[in-house]
Amino acid sequence: MKNLPQKVRSRKLNSKVDLTAMVSVSFLLIIFFMVVGELSKPKAMDFALPDKDRGCGGEPTGCYIGDRFYTILLGDNDKVVTYRGISPNSSKEKKEKNYNKNGFRNELNLFNKKTLEYYASIGKSNRGAIVFIKPSSKSNYGNLVVALEEMRIAKIDAYAIVDDFTPEEQKLIASK
Repeated sequence: MKNLPQKVRSRKLNSKVDLTAMVSVSFLLIIFFMVVGELSKPKAMDFALPDKDRGCGGEPTGCYIGDRFYTILLGDNDKVVTYRGISPNSSKEKKEKNYNKNGFRNELNLFNKKTLEYYASIGKSNRGAIVFIKPSSKSNYGNLVVALEEMRIAKIDAYAIVDDFTPEEQKLIASK
């Protein structure tokens, strides 16, 4: 017999692909898109304005009721003048206070408590006092810090530091 050529069988190599790098890249892509998705969401902040005044025959006038407002004027030589409302002319309760424990803290607590109780009685909860802190150019930084601390103690969430004085407020803070 004749020697027939034998078929040469090729060896099949074990083909193993290392997927470690692919897994790492895919995890990085997942993390990237999660972070981008979270950062691209619009952020919203609660912003509460006081109730609109319905004066002049019940029509909305666009101005706001001043019964929630309380103003603190900070002057030089540790002088503090407080009044209810936005304008010192509209308030009959202009008081000169001091920074001690019994200064304007008790009045601020009482004002916030009455405001919360009133709005809770008409079905609008969490509507406390809105305080404007107005430091003059002659007041010191420590007085502003004390006023902010009083906001925390009185649990007043809505307050603003305002730097513009009306002429009436300038006269009020300048008077001895």
